[in-house]
Amino acid sequence: MSKNLVIVESPAKAKTIQKYLGKDFEVKSSFGHIRDLPKKGMGIDLSTFSPDYEVSADKKKLVTELKAAVKKAEMVWLASDEDREGEAIAWHLAEELKLKPENRKRIVFHEITKNAILKSIENPRDIDQNLVNAQQARRVLDRIVGFEMSPVLWKKVKPGLSAGRVQSVAVRLIVEREKEIREFTPKASFKLDGVFLNKTEQEIAAKLKKDFEKEEDAEKFLELARTTEFKVLNVETRPGTRSASAPFTTSTLQQEASSRLGYNVTNTMRLAQRLYEEGYITYMRTDSVNLSQEAIEGAKKQITSEYGAEYSAPRNYTTKSASAQEAHEAIRPTDFAVKSIGDAQLNRLYQLIYRRTLASQMANAKIEKTVIEIGNAKLPQNFEAQGEVIIFDGFLKAYGIVKAEDDDDENNDKLLPKVTVGEVLDYKKITATEKFTRPSARYTEAGLVRKLEELGIGRPSTYAPTIQTIQNREYVDKREIDPQTREVVKMSLAKDKIKKEVLDEKFGGDKNKFVPTDTGEVVSDFLTDNFKEILDYGFTARVEESFDEIANGDQKWKEMMTDFYSKFHPRIEDVEENADRATGDRLLGVDPKTGKNVHARIGRFGAMIQIGETDDEEKPIFASLMAGQNIATITFDEAMELFRLPFDLSEVDGQPVSVGVGRFGPYVKWGETYISIPKGEDPLSVDQKRAEEIINEKKLADAPIASYKGVPITKGTGRFGPFIKYQSIFINVPKKYNFENLSQSDINELVEAKLEKEANRYIQQWEAEKISIENARWGPIVKHGKNIYKIPKKKDDTKYESEELKDISLDEVKKWITDQDPKAFAEKKKPAAKKATTAKKTTTTKKATTTVKKPAAKKPAAKK
Repeated sequence: MSKNLVIVESPAKAKTIQKYLGKDFEVKSSFGHIRDLPKKGMGIDLSTFSPDYEVSADKKKLVTELKAAVKKAEMVWLASDEDREGEAIAWHLAEELKLKPENRKRIVFHEITKNAILKSIENPRDIDQNLVNAQQARRVLDRIVGFEMSPVLWKKVKPGLSAGRVQSVAVRLIVEREKEIREFTPKASFKLDGVFLNKTEQEIAAKLKKDFEKEEDAEKFLELARTTEFKVLNVETRPGTRSASAPFTTSTLQQEASSRLGYNVTNTMRLAQRLYEEGYITYMRTDSVNLSQEAIEGAKKQITSEYGAEYSAPRNYTTKSASAQEAHEAIRPTDFAVKSIGDAQLNRLYQLIYRRTLASQMANAKIEKTVIEIGNAKLPQNFEAQGEVIIFDGFLKAYGIVKAEDDDDENNDKLLPKVTVGEVLDYKKITATEKFTRPSARYTEAGLVRKLEELGIGRPSTYAPTIQTIQNREYVDKREIDPQTREVVKMSLAKDKIKKEVLDEKFGGDKNKFVPTDTGEVVSDFLTDNFKEILDYGFTARVEESFDEIANGDQKWKEMMTDFYSKFHPRIEDVEENADRATGDRLLGVDPKTGKNVHARIGRFGAMIQIGETDDEEKPIFASLMAGQNIATITFDEAMELFRLPFDLSEVDGQPVSVGVGRFGPYVKWGETYISIPKGEDPLSVDQKRAEEIINEKKLADAPIASYKGVPITKGTGRFGPFIKYQSIFINVPKKYNFENLSQSDINELVEAKLEKEANRYIQQWEAEKISIENARWGPIVKHGKNIYKIPKKKDDTKYESEELKDISLDEVKKWITDQDPKAFAEKKKPAAKKATTAKKTTTTKKATTTVKKPAAKKPAAKK
């Protein structure tokens, strides 16, 4: 057995490191954290802020294996990542495995190369408790904020919502940007472009130096230009340079991978993690742009050999952020001799990192910028043409020209013909086009990361999970925004004639940008109104600074928590007691038929339109909003259209047909079958012919493909992939089968394997009580309804065997259940019909059944 046990946090990392260490070392993986705060309950003693860590059920077997390996080793090397999270993983391992200081060593490295690993072995240290405490402070503070703010949202908005220190601020940024766009009033002006010809008929494209606010002023200018002789008034040529950007940090890598490769933040980090663990790049969670001397020398050697000595310009960069850790390095290749790697997807990101790092060590590009002024003293404004010529490409040879997300479409890198001052030019065409100012753009993932970093909110490791969380919570999404149309005036001067036309222009459309959902907007407004400090950008940044101070040993983490909680908790209590319920209610108008108010608001199942008040004698009626509609922008007419749903059509095959919108989207109901209307299709446009098409498509999809012992077999694709259905049993079809061409023998094999598995599923079953003892993946379990319970050990502390469980009585099983859940068999209280509030809820639910709940019946058919 090896004398040395090395523990890292990922199997891929373990595999790479094992290659570099000899037979005296065994490398094992902890698969991330081996213990954490409990999933249920807060898990924090609020009087002392002491966390109650526990080993999760899925890690217990692993911990047992690690403990056994520790007993056989003389020294344990904790080699988790070098950031705070990695330090905390090492500390949890030391605590749970009961490692004594004399039998453990902490090693860190920012690249997985042989030299780096061996160097870390030669320079071990102990666990840095300050870094651990900084991680604990973040974990505990975020858990408290989430656990105390979320229940307030359940009471004041709707059940199932959540809040978080960083996620809520990210949502606020997106909501505020959307409101800014809604409130924006575009201003029109006229931009003039001219195309001029020199004596050799070469074209020169130029722009008027100043726009006109009024149409008549632009028209007057064209009228004046019609009889004007244009001359070259000035030619200016000046040298310039372009310099390379610094090597990548986590944030800049995420932004550049988004703009250049189209990768989202989560995908970028997943690929970067693999590149790091396989030894191709340095650690990918960093806010430093620093490069080691070894890296600078490696880049210089590669640049000189590949491009020539004139392209090499070694330099180091310093980070503007005060919190950046300069001891860390930027993200860079571990070996500049490795120009590409085999995996195509990994290689795309590797190439980006490789070329960016190389470019940062290359000479500036030299350019020559030319500006030509064209006009006449009679004109109030002159035209200007700009062009650039690259004299020496420098770093552009490796990295190319980068176009920023918010760059104007026009660029100045065109080559201009030679002209002389005083030279007469003919105009070929001059156009005056009405242009409207545009609001700030919605955030892309890269733009949101850039803004969070700019505000000092979050750290490299938090951007990807934050962006994923706010989408998972359905506070924001990336739905497509359809453009609107407006008229613009365009005037053209050509061949001494002015032509005026009115054109249609599309504007306001968006794709792949963050848009807040109705729920996200209501939640954000509620939190901003009631928890101003927590949602304040400055406060969130100051909390990050406190974590940095803890990491540096300049602040005690529990003192920070005490100060925070002393202000935070009283606010929670006050809001819970006194804040009004938030629904985002917006009065749209009055229903002409009933004279009742029409509201757009958030309800239990999301955004809806309500006619009438909840306290009216006659209960209100409701309609769900359709995809793409928003309670903040829906018009009265659009809202009233929704009450056409559901509507009836003619019977098909003797079965009634209707069209409606439910919890899972718009549908056609045929008899008792709910069929989803294809995404993006307006249910109000579905007529008899289209409904029959949708029904026929469903019939075709549900048609039997074979039979088993006389029972028809159907197939489909659900949430978990392709399946076949036998009676009421869904059977996964693995990839080894040709799903499009299943043979009878394939069908028999799949069904028989499933039936055999089902036969072995139950050890005992009491159907009337909805209780069973079943074989599960990790051993036998007890099920009561949908709840799962553990089987306790016997009196001699050994586990029950399956044969022994066949003889266990129902009373004994019930005792096992009540020991774990005392209320498991408590009778549920029936709602009191007398209460007015209950009556309201009952009516609301009844209405919702038509538009919301019924489609749930189709869910099992669509999913496994």
